Amino acid sequence: MAIYVITGANRGIGYEYCRQLKERGDTAIAVCRTPSNELKQLGVQVETGIDIASDRSVADLTDRFDGLEIDVLINNAGILQRNTLENLDFESIRQQFEVNALGTLRVTQALLPNLHSGSKVIIMTSRMGSIADNTSGGSYGYRMSKVALSMAGKSLSHDLKPRGIPVGILHPGLVSTRMTGFTSGGITPETSVNGLLERIDALTLETTGTFWHANGEVLPW
Repeated sequence: MAIYVITGANRGIGYEYCRQLKERGDTAIAVCRTPSNELKQLGVQVETGIDIASDRSVADLTDRFDGLEIDVLINNAGILQRNTLENLDFESIRQQFEVNALGTLRVTQALLPNLHSGSKVIIMTSRMGSIADNTSGGSYGYRMSKVALSMAGKSLSHDLKPRGIPVGILHPGLVSTRMTGFTSGGITPETSVNGLLERIDALTLETTGTFWHANGEVLPW
């Protein structure tokens, strides 16, 4: 039975990670700012009041996890705000960098003492952060922060390889969640997490740093 820590676990993909991991017999520890009712009722350990954009808050999380060995750290927390060229809200763009890119790096660095050889670090990024795949423009804050996040994941894959810790850089697909406005063209969180867990289970030091779609497709940078 492995121990998984999942940030941004109050709803959507993060909640579904917790649900499926519990269902298959692993230990899921949910990390979030405010838990949803469904997360409270799931019956997993929940660490609340954690804002990954805050140094102090993440330091509090490390205190709570003192002595805990983490097998898989899933950096899932993130925000999406729409920024068009005609409506460039620079504070919004900064906030997306702070949460999506710096927040993930902040949590990973803080929890390194809890990881061991054989642990895995998962970076939940997005195909919208692929430069080669950008055919529509727009979404400046989200796209730019996800490019930065993917680069952080790639650097982590090199820095953590000597420690025996592979890093997976994963795109969940277009998922119908609150973040995407429950888009009618999206897949369900259940379908997405099924694929994501397959990628995580198969992750090795030989495949560390690869940018995968949940369906197994290797994506362009």
